[in-house]
Amino acid sequence: MIQFLVGKLFNLAARLPLKVLHRLGSMLGKLTYTLSDKYAERMRDNLSKALKGRPEVDFRRVLNASIVETGKGAMELLWIWCRPLTEVTASVKACHGWEHIETARARGKGVIFLTPHMGCFDVSALYVAEHMPLTVLYRPPKLIWLEQVMRSGRERAQLRLARTDVSGVRQLYKALRRAEAIGLLPDQVPGNGEGEWADFFGQPAYTMTLIGRLVKSSGASVVMTSVERLPDGSGYVLRFTPLVFVPDLPISRQVNAALEELVLINPAQYLWSYNRYKIPANIKPATKQDVNPI
Repeated sequence: MIQFLVGKLFNLAARLPLKVLHRLGSMLGKLTYTLSDKYAERMRDNLSKALKGRPEVDFRRVLNASIVETGKGAMELLWIWCRPLTEVTASVKACHGWEHIETARARGKGVIFLTPHMGCFDVSALYVAEHMPLTVLYRPPKLIWLEQVMRSGRERAQLRLARTDVSGVRQLYKALRRAEAIGLLPDQVPGNGEGEWADFFGQPAYTMTLIGRLVKSSGASVVMTSVERLPDGSGYVLRFTPLVFVPDLPISRQVNAALEELVLINPAQYLWSYNRYKIPANIKPATKQDVNPI
């Protein structure tokens, strides 16, 4: 019953133009920042760590913009999940670097898309899934009804979801063996024993080791993906950049370094409210020896 009512509410809200939802999201972002001290403190703390020693970047301007963009990201999901697929993918106004994907597919080894918490990453997955089979790793929400709504909005075209458990990881390996594409959030904090400490903006961040294992076992190409949210609800811009790893250097740190470069291009649209530096249960806090240098 809850799923039915929520689905109806989401579909009703999704009828609003994206521009209107972004305006509502702007207000939601400001309200959340004002009412939640913990949320606001995490945003400020994460952003200050990233911009430390970068006087060319205006901290206050980026923070204010990020507060608004985070709210937009929450509201636009209603539109992304509930609008017709053709309308959603048509919101992509420009796509840069698609030739890198074609080159990777020509190798016949599969493609690993690394898409951070930046801009509207849901759009990139649906856009790719219109062109090729794509299996995306995701962490199920705690609310069962929300997961069902989310899956119905994401599992369209050739996109399939794989849960962040043993069965989901097996799905990823199988997809790569079929020379298909998979997608991961490289800045998602992994569970106990599934990561290692690696530097991220000068701070130790528990980083998944799954990417390295997938690359070594499959020989797949790795492509960094970023999504820019355009002003006034006018759409999105996708950028695909190949990531070639340097031998004998920790892959987790190389991924974080590539992610840093993406974030600094458009820092206002990174999800600074995400608890990137948390210490998972049963994991010892990082020491200087734990952080992989590059």
